[in-house]
Amino acid sequence: QVQLVESGGGLVQPGGSLRLSCAASGSIFSIYHMGWYRQAPGKQRELVAAKTSGGITNYADSVKGRFTISRDNAENTVYLQMNSLKPQDTAAYYCHVYLRETTTQTITDYWGKGTLVTVSS
Repeated sequence: QVQLVESGGGLVQPGGSLRLSCAASGSIFSIYHMGWYRQAPGKQRELVAAKTSGGITNYADSVKGRFTISRDNAENTVYLQMNSLKPQDTAAYYCHVYLRETTTQTITDYWGKGTLVTVSS
C-alpha cells in the first residue's frame, strides 16, 4: 500500500501564490509519474500539471506560465507552485502518482484525498 499526504491548500486573494506538496510513502519501488489534477464544483477533474521521472512536464494551457511543478525524487514528493492565482483556479486539487509497488511489483496509481484551493477577495 502507498499513502499520499497533501498539504498547502487554503484561501488566497487573486494574484496571490500558494505551494502545494504531496509526499508518497509506503511500498514504493519506483515512481514514474507524479502530477496534480483539480476539480471545481460541477466540473470534471482535469489535469493541471504532471512530471515524469525523466523530467518531462505537461501543463494545462490555463496554467502555463503561472504554475510550476517540481519533484524531489529522493523524498518521493511533488510540489505545485501556483502564482498569479485567479478565481477560476478555485478547486479541490488532487495529487496523482503512477508507480510500481515493491511488494507486488505491479504498476498502479494512487490518488490523494485532495486539498482545497480558494481564490477570492
